[in-house]
Amino acid sequence: MRYDRIDARILEIVQKNNRLTSDVIGEMVGLSATACQRRLKRLRAEGIIEADISIVSPKAVGRPIQMLLLVSLERESSEIVDKFKKTIKSSAEVVNGFYVTGDADFLLYITAPTMEDYEQFTRRFFYTNPNIKAVKTMVVVDRVKVGFAVPVEASSEN
Repeated sequence: MRYDRIDARILEIVQKNNRLTSDVIGEMVGLSATACQRRLKRLRAEGIIEADISIVSPKAVGRPIQMLLLVSLERESSEIVDKFKKTIKSSAEVVNGFYVTGDADFLLYITAPTMEDYEQFTRRFFYTNPNIKAVKTMVVVDRVKVGFAVPVEASSEN
């Protein structure tokens, strides 16, 4: 996937605010709105921009309980890993899920309305899965930084 310094600047801008119009973004990077729209369309088509999202406050929508969970599988086979990935993707409580190296196999960020709801989630999600060896839960006290912005530099090929 190739992109140039103008694409890199567009990516920086839309990661901070994806509600800006092509007119505004174009003005910021020195392009016409049409040229900016073409670049954004290409960046999306090539998968450089994966999604345009809004970050919602869990507390504001009644899900103030936030946890980070380290999940270890009983054994690591591709079938078990793939099945657990599907389970993660189908769970509304799991906001983010990462397949990781180190002391655990997965890192999950989950939200819940109450501790009782969290307990029900763990019973349903973990206790019924014989492939789970261990779950370590950490309660989020404060979200210090939230976002998905990735530092972007112009491709070295350009």
